[in-house]
Amino acid sequence: MEAFSAAELLAMSPGLREACNRVVECVHPDDPSIAGVSHVMWTGAPQDASAHGRNAVFYGSGALDRSPCGTGSSARMAQWAATGKLAPGDEFVHESIIGSLFRCRVESATKVGNHDAIVPSIEGWARVTGLNTIFVDEADPFAHGFQVT
Repeated sequence: MEAFSAAELLAMSPGLREACNRVVECVHPDDPSIAGVSHVMWTGAPQDASAHGRNAVFYGSGALDRSPCGTGSSARMAQWAATGKLAPGDEFVHESIIGSLFRCRVESATKVGNHDAIVPSIEGWARVTGLNTIFVDEADPFAHGFQVT
C-alpha cells in the first residue's frame, strides 16, 4: 500500500473488487446469503512502532475506512492464524491509513462449518459525530424492516 496514494487506492478498488467477484466465489459456509466480496483491504508495513500491520479498507462506492476496520482486522488475524503467524492468546495491533489503532487479540480457535477459524476481540475508541431520531409508524407494514432476496 506504500506505493499508492489514497486517491490511487480509491480509484483502483472498485475494479479490483469487481474482478475478485468475477474470478472467486466467496460464500459463508453456514449462511449462503452472505456472499461476494464487498470490501477491499490494502495492506502494508506499519508506521507506528507498536503496530504489527497497516491497512486501508475500501468500502461502498468510494470510501476508505478511517479505522483499521473491525471486519478487516478480524480477517487479517484469521489469515495470520491460518499461516501460523498468530495463535490463541496473541495480540495484534492494526493501524489504519490515517494512523488510528485497534488493539486486537486472538481469543480462541474454533470452526465455522468445517473451516478453521478464530474468535477475535478488538479494542479501539470512538467519538459521537451525530445524533439521529428514528420514528416508527406501527401502521407501516414494513416498520421493522424488510429483506429482498
